[in-house]
Amino acid sequence: MSGVNKVIIVGRLGGDPELKSVGNGQSVARLNVATSEMWTGKDGQKQERTEWHRIVVWGKQAENCAKFLAKGRQVYVEGRLQTRSWEDTASGQKKYATEIVANTVQFLGGGAGVERTSSSQADNFSDFGPEPSFDQSTDDIPF
Repeated sequence: MSGVNKVIIVGRLGGDPELKSVGNGQSVARLNVATSEMWTGKDGQKQERTEWHRIVVWGKQAENCAKFLAKGRQVYVEGRLQTRSWEDTASGQKKYATEIVANTVQFLGGGAGVERTSSSQADNFSDFGPEPSFDQSTDDIPF
């Protein structure tokens, strides 16, 4: 019996999508999406935890993400988890990155069908903690 590798998240973009073109001319976009959960602790105080997710989108869907999405926009993402590894040429250490490879990205909230012109509206979405800095190594990965 084979396993199931399926991820569904609904969250907000922590930055504008990064669109690249890889060797064969295919488009790939990287999104950083924040999800947040709230609960009341034993002491009665409200608690909140934010998780950041790396999303990779391929093809025409990647181009649409870059064209129509901006920081702060809410999205529904469905896909699978994938872990990549590569060797960092500077340190010689093996590096790993786990990301969601998206099959579906649905744009939620306002602004559907409107091209991104600025991210000034995104400044209203400061509910989440700061976006994490991901390793920006360029060895054998498109980002």
